[in-house]
Amino acid sequence: MFKCKYAYNCLQKQSIMDDCTNALKELEVYGFKFKEIGYGGNHVHFQSDIPKQYSVLVAEIMMKSHTSKRLFEKHPNLRKRYPRGSFWSGYEHHESTGFQDLESSAAYIRNQQMHHNVQVINDTQKSLPSFTAS
Repeated sequence: MFKCKYAYNCLQKQSIMDDCTNALKELEVYGFKFKEIGYGGNHVHFQSDIPKQYSVLVAEIMMKSHTSKRLFEKHPNLRKRYPRGSFWSGYEHHESTGFQDLESSAAYIRNQQMHHNVQVINDTQKSLPSFTAS
């Protein structure tokens, strides 16, 4: 689990959640594997497999730095809230779902928005139907 710095609720907009998910998925070229990803307003839970060549600390640094870099690129207004460029807090938890089997853990991660009563703001760009001249 990664938590936003100062516990700001920055992970409530659908566009930010999508960009964070895409940034995590970009790390799959380095051997990371991501299963479930769930957002709880000010934090993200995910199941991941880390390649053997990386320690947990190095993998955490890679994930946090890559996702924050992508989020600041795609959402420049986040710099107003985080002028020093540090999106994630120093907190992380490696067993945030507790000692559960994988399916129970996945269900907990999928239900983050309901569990924390988070209302997602759907701010994604919608495409208009194309009009043709007749």
